[in-house]
Amino acid sequence: MLIVICGATASGKSGLALEIAQRLNSIIISADSRQIYREFDLGTAKPSVAEQKLVPHYQIDICEPTQTLTLAEYQQQTQQIIQETQGECLPLLVGGTGLYLNSITKGLKIPRVSPQPELRSQLSDLGQAQIHAWLSQVDPVAAQKIHVNDQFRTLRALEVFYVTGIPISAQQGETPPDYQILQIGLDWDVATLDRRIATRTNQMIEMGLVEEVDYLCHKYGTNLPLLNTLGYSEIKQYLAGDLTLPQAIAQIITHTRQFAKRQRTWFRKNPKINWFDSSCPDLVERVWQEIIQYVDRFGVRNVL
Repeated sequence: MLIVICGATASGKSGLALEIAQRLNSIIISADSRQIYREFDLGTAKPSVAEQKLVPHYQIDICEPTQTLTLAEYQQQTQQIIQETQGECLPLLVGGTGLYLNSITKGLKIPRVSPQPELRSQLSDLGQAQIHAWLSQVDPVAAQKIHVNDQFRTLRALEVFYVTGIPISAQQGETPPDYQILQIGLDWDVATLDRRIATRTNQMIEMGLVEEVDYLCHKYGTNLPLLNTLGYSEIKQYLAGDLTLPQAIAQIITHTRQFAKRQRTWFRKNPKINWFDSSCPDLVERVWQEIIQYVDRFGVRNVL
């Protein structure tokens, strides 16, 4: 059995997970595509050292910033962790990266093809219209599903085809796991979530986000792809003199709100998520009772 706690950024997933995991005497598996990287701490809202001492955390700090962990690799590693804990504890899969969560809960079939930077660069130089037209020829099924302006997915589909010789559409699908999964979603009204995002952004600055980005820029160079992601890109621009600090903070807040909106849209499409209003003062108890009822329903009390 597996418990999933998901929701938009700043919705309180980590705090709830810590409370529940301690009651269960269990573990937390991160489903965050940036928390896997070492040294990227404040900007990814990574659990603190103290929090990680309270509950064992997995899939955090497992990759160097200069490396790439594919979705297939994340899936394989996480499935192994879950398999090893079955019957011993009730693991929690916690995060807001939709593909990471779907790779586990839906058992996505993912082509085992690592990124091909040189091939991607060559294809990108041809222009999006041309490469999407090519995709229509070699994999019309995938081309129909991928928007004509979606360069990332277009490149990935062509990459898989050129490496394997098999269309990506023929390699995809789902094989759901054979264990029960309880999916819990946290949500706030938009205005409150916006305020939480602003508050958390300012806390990150106070805790040393500028210093973290400055250190990472000097250690890895400003061209490191991870430094172009949310929170890091804006502070990098401030350090380069392109933005004032107030402007950088304002941009982080705006971009995070936009990101949270996309996350909410993604998760709302999943009918299997049981939603909870995060503003409820007895949120932890409500979620705990949901878990107890679910466990009783499927007769796996031995993991409590």
